[in-house]
Amino acid sequence: MARDKQKARIIDLPKIEDDRGNLSFIEEDAHLPFKIMRVYWIYDVPGGEFRGSHAFKNTEELIVALSGSFDIVVHDGREEKKFSLTRSYYGLYLPRLVFRRIENFSTNSLALVLSSTHYDQSDYIRDFNDFLSLVK
Repeated sequence: MARDKQKARIIDLPKIEDDRGNLSFIEEDAHLPFKIMRVYWIYDVPGGEFRGSHAFKNTEELIVALSGSFDIVVHDGREEKKFSLTRSYYGLYLPRLVFRRIENFSTNSLALVLSSTHYDQSDYIRDFNDFLSLVK
């Protein structure tokens, strides 16, 4: 897929409503543009703290607020945009080469992250200026 078509975007997930409680799910081939290689979660983030502040050279991700809410500020090298994740039936798709910062965590929030690669420290771009140089 061409780089200009690879935008950070919200992906709606199925929501099955029931008086006993709602259910949502993610299926690799139906909802994600990548194969899931790793799953991790972020929790117990102290008030005022943030996570992320990096991009990936090769990794794509989907981030879902399973509980609570938080904001994800993304930058693609040209523009910055903020997404507020407040519901567990949609997630934010992040293609490779998108700088992200997760902030404004509510109390007891839980971020689920589905990743297209195994953990590899060398895939991270942690310096924003290095990121800008790479994408231009």
